[in-house]
Amino acid sequence: MFEFFIAKRYLRSKHKINFITIISVLSTLGITIGVAALVIVLSVFNGFGSLVTSVLVNFDPHVRIVFKSPDAVAKADSVAALLQNYKDVKSVTRFAEGKVILVNKNSYEIVNLQGIETDTNNSDWGIQNYISFGKFDLSGNKRTGKIILGLPLALKLSCRIGDTLLVTSASKIEQSLITLSLPKTKKFVVSGIFEISNRDYALKYTYTSLEQAQRILGLRKNFTGFDVRLKNIDNSGDLKSALVSALGEKDFTIRTWYDLHKDLYDVMLIERWAAYIILSLIIAVATFNILGSLTMSVIEKKKDIGVLRAIGTSKKSILKIFMFEGILIGVIGTVLGLILGLLVCYLQIEYKFYSLDASKYIIDALPLKVEFTDIIVISLMSMFLTFLASLFPAKRAVGIPVNEAIRWE
Repeated sequence: MFEFFIAKRYLRSKHKINFITIISVLSTLGITIGVAALVIVLSVFNGFGSLVTSVLVNFDPHVRIVFKSPDAVAKADSVAALLQNYKDVKSVTRFAEGKVILVNKNSYEIVNLQGIETDTNNSDWGIQNYISFGKFDLSGNKRTGKIILGLPLALKLSCRIGDTLLVTSASKIEQSLITLSLPKTKKFVVSGIFEISNRDYALKYTYTSLEQAQRILGLRKNFTGFDVRLKNIDNSGDLKSALVSALGEKDFTIRTWYDLHKDLYDVMLIERWAAYIILSLIIAVATFNILGSLTMSVIEKKKDIGVLRAIGTSKKSILKIFMFEGILIGVIGTVLGLILGLLVCYLQIEYKFYSLDASKYIIDALPLKVEFTDIIVISLMSMFLTFLASLFPAKRAVGIPVNEAIRWE
């Protein structure tokens, strides 16, 4: 294809450094820096996103089903049977949840008390994996139960392992005001303190056994819903859709691991797109330089265009020559940018040259995760902008009259 050959010669045959050459080099460098910056920044977002997901998913279920009405509670057995028939379900556990008031001497806090099953084999996730002080022990009797608190909550209540808290159901307080009776209060001994990176969770949630939660919340033998773990977390959305179709949303609230922290993931997604758009402007500026350099190249090669047209070269071929010249600049810049960006990511992953203070953060270095789809999207975006920048000068070259181009030759 002779158009590509001529375009390549135009890029390589400049024996002296002139203004057009400088702009072409700056265009290539601009695209290189922009592509490299996009690869690195998106990889950082991927790394933090993967870290947040792993931390939260190791603590939360993949799918949570919450009963919204007495009718839903009556259907609990049929829901459990439906879940067991889903081939990707790994485990199904019951939980009971409600608002309670924790009192320790002169300190009190209103939190969510969650009763969980302790006779299951789900050792790969859950609160038991995050105990920092004490032990995972939720055994108890009718008079005294055992409770596990988050570290920030334990500090606010000024309690430690072995201390006794008074726990009162918030709903029972309201009921006692109506019936003019004393609210039911139960003693709980702090058996463990957990520590996770999500401070809000550690402040708002506390855990006991399912039986103890049923007693203090007045649920009798009922419970609030099911926590479901899957063999493949990517199938959470499919299970949610299947459950919504089978159960509806009138009596049940069905949420995936993503829905449980949707606000956090949405903020991370917005930040990711904002970084993508801002850094894409670097590539856009570089493509404007391509437009300028090609426009001047068309003016400089006016005589060559006239000669080529005079010997029978079609307008389409002239268009291809200058399109190829601009696209070659884009390809070189994109490839160099990808190499540079991936090299920086590799060095950070292997050697962790950008380290973090492990005493302040849960990781010792800036996390990076390179996604193949990001590489494809960045490359396509870069080439698309280069294509648009090359189109105008190439059309201008086609529009040059042959007689005017070679009149004085």
